[in-house]
Amino acid sequence: MLGTIVNSIAIIVGGTIGTLLKLGIPDRFKNIVMQGVALSVAIIGISSGLQFNNLMLVIMSLVIGGVIGEALDIEGYLNRLGDTLQRKLSKDNGSTISKGFVTASLVYCVGAMAIVGSLKEGLSGDHSILFAKSVLDGISSIIFASTFGVGVIFSAISVFLYQGSITVGASFLQGLLIKPVIDDMTAVGGVLIFAISLNMLEIKSIKVANLLPSIFIPIFYQLILNIVK
Repeated sequence: MLGTIVNSIAIIVGGTIGTLLKLGIPDRFKNIVMQGVALSVAIIGISSGLQFNNLMLVIMSLVIGGVIGEALDIEGYLNRLGDTLQRKLSKDNGSTISKGFVTASLVYCVGAMAIVGSLKEGLSGDHSILFAKSVLDGISSIIFASTFGVGVIFSAISVFLYQGSITVGASFLQGLLIKPVIDDMTAVGGVLIFAISLNMLEIKSIKVANLLPSIFIPIFYQLILNIVK
């Protein structure tokens, strides 16, 4: 789990720097920077979303995963956790700590590098993808934290738990994690990243966290295929 640990530390360091910078940046500059970041996130989501192997499986995964996530109310849990952090760290009702925690957690967890990097680390001990992701997340956390504040730092906990779980579980799922499955997981993650950009641009409010189970539906689909065969 070395890659995940390094990734989490990079977010903490970058988030700390961004939080300090936030104190001296006028609101109008924060707004334009966040719009630029949101558009970049949209491009990343679109490019990842087009890497599907089975489009119908991607659509089915989003539907089934959305139903599961809504039943579990993952979005509500994340928001409540973010609100708790906000109450403990700030008395300002207009604080963006909660939003920063939820947004950064989702951006850092649902991307292709998070999924594929954690799988490669768990299957072969290859940390290279997560090391590269650490650099990108460290830089982006500076930008996020300069707008949202200290909540971005706490997204490192989400990253550690999420990527760590995938890394540990990868060895048990080795027979299922063939390339088409990983491609479809990446595509679903790309769709969720694009949805995050819509939230950031305030175009549409989408419960992205409730769609998180969608990423893992291709694994269960492959399991069913293996059983049938």
